[in-house]
Amino acid sequence: MEKILVIGAAGQLGSELTRSLADQFGAEQVIATDLSESAKAKFDFCRFQVLDVMDKDGLRNLVKHEQVTQIYHLAAVLSAVGEKKPLFAWELNMESLLHVLELAKEFKLNKVYWPSSIAVFGPNTPKINTPQYCVEEPNTVYGISKQAGERWCEYYFQKFNVDVRSLRYPGLIGYKSLPGGGTTDYAVDIYHKALAGEKFDCFLREDSSLPMMYMPDAIKATLDLMNAPRESVKIRSSYNLAAMNFTPKEIYQSILKHIPDFKIEYNPDFRQAIADSWPDSIDDSCARKDWGWKHDYDLDAMTKDILENLPNFKF
Repeated sequence: MEKILVIGAAGQLGSELTRSLADQFGAEQVIATDLSESAKAKFDFCRFQVLDVMDKDGLRNLVKHEQVTQIYHLAAVLSAVGEKKPLFAWELNMESLLHVLELAKEFKLNKVYWPSSIAVFGPNTPKINTPQYCVEEPNTVYGISKQAGERWCEYYFQKFNVDVRSLRYPGLIGYKSLPGGGTTDYAVDIYHKALAGEKFDCFLREDSSLPMMYMPDAIKATLDLMNAPRESVKIRSSYNLAAMNFTPKEIYQSILKHIPDFKIEYNPDFRQAIADSWPDSIDDSCARKDWGWKHDYDLDAMTKDILENLPNFKF
């Protein structure tokens, strides 16, 4: 039987992905880990253990003792936080990935999942329907670490036969966790402010178009990729992934259909330059062709679902 280790499970993606993994493999077969003991409260549906991914020996002992067969490595410093602490972000993002890849090689793990991001692209990347293969040149430490991580993943697959799989996520939007320090997190926070009856102070311009995805689609894409036959996974750096793209003004207008008195104000800060360096839209035809990727949610369907469910969700 598979034994699944999720590193950084308490984050925006991890908290929802871990539950889906427990549904697929069984509660006893999934170990959620995070740096903080307080995260345990999120994982009453599976096992939980405190883990610092930078503790190489502690990570190795856990993998060995539990006879782990798959690792989902989700721990990372995101874009906006990374620009404030660039050396810390580089160290955590890169060293932790190398720890995981080395363990996958040593213990011959069945699969490894590691998320990349549209942050690998930069100001010289084609902005419209950004292709799978193109100039990248990221200009944030987060993007640089993701670009380097993609190269390491492909290297470990080619040199050591490590079955590592990855997706370049667009901005992820969900209501089951709070914003975590990403440039696209305005599209999470805006729903909280709308439901609280507060004006939303947006740190991006109203016309800043970015690729986005609702969390159920992100979970679906991740599981689809990881469940795909090995021979169907043609790209071992990271797959482009897309669902929708919109501006702050467009998401605001989508919310207005449900909350007509909602107000917004645009006050761009340092995150605007990060957003400007990223694509407006993504070509994910390789993912659709290789393993059948297909998204379910557009902007209005996402807005309706979040506004219906967020008021009843307890953090």
